[in-house]
Amino acid sequence: MSDLPPDPPRLRAILGHLERQIAETETIGLYLRLQHDKVCKALARASSSASSREHPAGRTGPQRQPPAAEYLMESKSGPADPLPVVVHFGGCTIRQGRRTPSAINAQQARMVLTDPAIGAEPCQICRPENSLGVDLE
Repeated sequence: MSDLPPDPPRLRAILGHLERQIAETETIGLYLRLQHDKVCKALARASSSASSREHPAGRTGPQRQPPAAEYLMESKSGPADPLPVVVHFGGCTIRQGRRTPSAINAQQARMVLTDPAIGAEPCQICRPENSLGVDLE
């Protein structure tokens, strides 16, 4: 889900759907939580841009950048995607390239790497499993 609608009503509808799905499913809960976070951020951006149009004085000063992600997860683009889910260090630049990675924390990275239902693999270059203390053998 890379392109989200710009208006708050549709973002709220998507957010409500994702929240219901998170509550109903455990297997794909992590993926849905990551998507949920993306929609929340998009809703905040859309709401703030809508309010800045209503109140042109708006914000002043520099915008703060979000902190760098601890780890990144490249998800499957769909059920037929032949590439595995891959976990990287946040600063790793060696990625598949065709998938947009999601930011995850250390606990989520451990869960993704050790859950056989997900079948994730660690990046063969940055080797995140070593710092996570995960033995994959």
